[in-house]
Amino acid sequence: MNMLTNISWIFFDIGSTLVDESKVYERRICEAIEGSGVTYAQFCDVMIGFYKQNKKGDLEAIKLFGLKKTRWHSEDEMVYPQAKDCLTRLREKYKIGIIANQPMGTARRMKSMGLIDYIDLVISSDEEKMEKPDLSIFRLALERAGCSADNAVMVGDRLDNDIAPAKRMGLKTIWLKQGFGGLSTPMSEGEIPDFIANDLDEVRGLFVL
Repeated sequence: MNMLTNISWIFFDIGSTLVDESKVYERRICEAIEGSGVTYAQFCDVMIGFYKQNKKGDLEAIKLFGLKKTRWHSEDEMVYPQAKDCLTRLREKYKIGIIANQPMGTARRMKSMGLIDYIDLVISSDEEKMEKPDLSIFRLALERAGCSADNAVMVGDRLDNDIAPAKRMGLKTIWLKQGFGGLSTPMSEGEIPDFIANDLDEVRGLFVL
């Protein structure tokens, strides 16, 4: 199996990458459809259909059914069971960074989840006033890391937000097919990742340790 070499920094997304958002989506759907007559199954069918079209399925389904967008309950996020082991092993040899579209207080939430001790750099959209897929946030992360693009890897679940812009910047890319982002299909050469992993154990296995 091909493995990643000449790498010094590994950047991770958060949602559906290190953190399981399934309970958050479940709550958003239940709150959105409450009293509407739309069933949970109906909403999910439409939502998944949109995700397979590379669209933000939950928001598109809310619009289609004429529902109100409900709050994102980040308190319902759960760390994937493999996350700590993956980060612990990788950090023996590599620096670990975060590049994520997240609200203020990302490092604090990473601490409450027990992940911050494994992370060397946190770049969050709300705190930096820039967000993926804007190349500026990747450029900023590399600058703060003191790392060149060809010595860095981006790991994320979204082809549009993680894989395509990171490739344009010259980073190696790992598409982690967790969550709804894993239902997408690369629509151009720019969205084809260098590597595909189905879970964090597979991500870890791509690196020389």
